[in-house]
Amino acid sequence: MIVAIDGPSGTGKSSTSRAVAEKLGLRYLDTGAQYRAITWWMLSNGVDVNDPVAVADQAGKPSIVSGTDPLAPAITVDGIDAGAPIRTQEVTAAVSAVSAVPEVRTRMVELQRAAVSGAPEGIVVEGRDIGTTVLPDATVKIFLTASAEARAARRSGELNGAVTVAATRADLIRRDTADSSRTTSPLAKAADAVEVDTTELTLTQVIECIVTLVEEKRTGS
Repeated sequence: MIVAIDGPSGTGKSSTSRAVAEKLGLRYLDTGAQYRAITWWMLSNGVDVNDPVAVADQAGKPSIVSGTDPLAPAITVDGIDAGAPIRTQEVTAAVSAVSAVPEVRTRMVELQRAAVSGAPEGIVVEGRDIGTTVLPDATVKIFLTASAEARAARRSGELNGAVTVAATRADLIRRDTADSSRTTSPLAKAADAVEVDTTELTLTQVIECIVTLVEEKRTGS
């Protein structure tokens, strides 16, 4: 059972994916964390993240290991716990540029497919190109959406008001544009994905919706 959950930032992908995996007894992989991890490595090692050639040249160097336990997802870079540093504003501002480099995406896709192969019990994988590029044969494909206003309010709340909703909304739209327009594996809804608009739904409702979809697929109903 492979569940692909795609969508832009602020739609509730991470919280939803982890909860769905826990409820269904599946593993969990946050591919966005992997892109953040390699971005953090680039910044930490003085690589110009706005120079695609420089990023491509270094893409194969860091060792990135992702845990797949939905109750305690972990990620290390060269053996260092990167769970906290990859969530900084500096990484958030740079991750779209790094993620757009084809060599980075090739490296990450290899890691992602290896993680799926290492989860025989099944896995929920969240990202932006899972159903279209990484796992086009996924058992269930979900594409989460929400209005820019709702997404900005949620993300600003996650940041405890450190960034205004207006500024957060502008940043989300910037990332949407960058992620949707990149040449390699852009953010897109797979043709056979079920779209779930989370704007007016609670997290619990979104989780229940996806769990139901997966269970229906399991039973063939």
